[in-house]
Amino acid sequence: MFDKILIANRGEIACRIIHTARALGVQTVAVYSDADQAALHVTQADQAVRLGAAPVADSYLRGDLIIQAALDTDAQAIHPGYGFLSENPDFVDAVVAAGLVFIGPSADAIRAMGLKDAAKALMQAAGVPVVPGYHGSDQTVQTLAHEADQIGYPVLIKAVAGGGGKGMRLVENPADFTESLASAQAEAKTSFGNADVLIEKYVTHPRHIEVQVFGDGTDAVHLFERDCSLQRRHQKVIEEAPAPGMTDVMRKTMGDAAVKAAKAIGYAGAGTIEFIVDGSDGLRPDRFWFMEMNTRLQVEHPVTEAITSVDLVAWQLRVAAGGTLPLTQDQLSINGHSFEARIYAEDVPAGFLPATGQLTHLTFPTDVRIDSGVVAGSEISPWYDPMIAKLTVHGPTRQIALKRLQTALGKTEAAGTTTNLNFLRKLAAQTDFATGNVDTGLIARNRDSLCTESVADPLDIAVVAITAMGLAAPMHTQAGFALWAPLAQSVTIGRGEDQFSITVTITGQSTVNVNIDDVAITLTAQGTGWAANGQRRHAIAHGDQISVFGPQTITFTQRNPLDRGGVTAGGDTMTAPMPGLIQDVAVATGDQVTQGQRLVVLEAMKMEHILRAPRDGTVQSISASKGGQVSAGDMLVALEPDT
Repeated sequence: MFDKILIANRGEIACRIIHTARALGVQTVAVYSDADQAALHVTQADQAVRLGAAPVADSYLRGDLIIQAALDTDAQAIHPGYGFLSENPDFVDAVVAAGLVFIGPSADAIRAMGLKDAAKALMQAAGVPVVPGYHGSDQTVQTLAHEADQIGYPVLIKAVAGGGGKGMRLVENPADFTESLASAQAEAKTSFGNADVLIEKYVTHPRHIEVQVFGDGTDAVHLFERDCSLQRRHQKVIEEAPAPGMTDVMRKTMGDAAVKAAKAIGYAGAGTIEFIVDGSDGLRPDRFWFMEMNTRLQVEHPVTEAITSVDLVAWQLRVAAGGTLPLTQDQLSINGHSFEARIYAEDVPAGFLPATGQLTHLTFPTDVRIDSGVVAGSEISPWYDPMIAKLTVHGPTRQIALKRLQTALGKTEAAGTTTNLNFLRKLAAQTDFATGNVDTGLIARNRDSLCTESVADPLDIAVVAITAMGLAAPMHTQAGFALWAPLAQSVTIGRGEDQFSITVTITGQSTVNVNIDDVAITLTAQGTGWAANGQRRHAIAHGDQISVFGPQTITFTQRNPLDRGGVTAGGDTMTAPMPGLIQDVAVATGDQVTQGQRLVVLEAMKMEHILRAPRDGTVQSISASKGGQVSAGDMLVALEPDT
């Protein structure tokens, strides 16, 4: 076993690797950018080395600096985590050339699976079923459009060097193909340095089921499947293992195909074979096709660890140090069911836009697995993926595990930035998901019920008002009484464009009456929160904002009653929803535009965001320029006033 390893990553995956390394008595070296100087992975590692400025091109993608840091600290091996350089074969070659061990597959194996078109051809030759599509080298618009027509709509455009939903577009009509192709190619070029795409048939009732494989370069096993069908913007949200509805025959057929794929390239380390499955008629062994192989540890690996009791990172370290597979296929088995929910800083009603800000409050239940790279006080920056944590539960059955997931999400609290917690709670309770009737279109079909802004009830508003006054449960003597009448106070709070004028009357050491626009509610102090009609809430103040926690998390702002609050400029201006880089400006001053027309493309948090015209009109001014960096709220395009 190694004495010391360097972790060429950040955030939750770096912390997760440190956890196993420490358990094995292996010392760790962290690397960090200027934005991550005080990050959790930096404080947890035995040593830490600065790489450079915040942009990944200056830090986490600087393979030369990472290798030098490993040499300078006497590390024997480099663990890449996932993302960044984890699937870069040139980096692997450089690591080996420096006399270090790369904790992962060989450069040749990564190259074999690195381009989706070549990988599909390789898998087809190995006898693994692949999706019908075009994987050719002719990348002209005319050829790609013709091939899409031949395959038949709907089709998927996918970056050949892609992953994580980057450079991927679903096209349902031929009229949308050209614009979707240009968008996919631009995002692919930015994300991977390769604009080439492939075209695939889009399965109308698709399930995304992947198989965890592990090899030692000679032999390989699979650690069963994960269902990753719950996705938004082609990125996973909640994963589970095993897949609901899976049969023994289907599991063996998929597992055998995955192992065959791993052995075909002499695979060493942890990897994932991703399959698209036609779920329109149940799970059938003739209805699954190879999509791609991820030649690294997956984000969702905890669910596999939960049902197999295997530490995949420990296996990675053992095999990279020269060991063989710790277990044979016959020694592996499934125990119970597991779910993982990804908690992000993102604005769901706004289309899952990544959010930034300081996490002023963050608590998790203590009886579940939490993988996180942040704590209360950490900053969610615009430079990296906005993941806050992965929450993983396990139970003897799917039903029990799902109940535990729902309970754990309900007990998780985050404030200071917008999160997807309310969305995850709704999704975990969604009827089709609860019954295992899942496919990749579930979230899109239920967008109105899952993604709309949460509505505050009178209890939410009342508890926020009490918190704005500085009252906390239990009150004891802090409330006070006046001899001639109960003590009363007025307070104004707002949420978006809504404003509430509230009167709070203290009626006892543990009771208050709250009047919200002539609606009265009586609250009783209960523990550290407040209760009414059998329901309980508690809230915290952070700056001029107050977040209330209950079945949903809602944030309000304490306001001056004379302040007009959320009055906006209407539909005449477009501002940057987050910090980012202007990738394209598609209009000029004086242009006539129609509602929904593409105006500006903003690249932020490794994703492309298209800003479209809110109405028909004429472009009055443009403040954005291609290649320019903008901050959240910066003016980008203004339309002439609608008269």
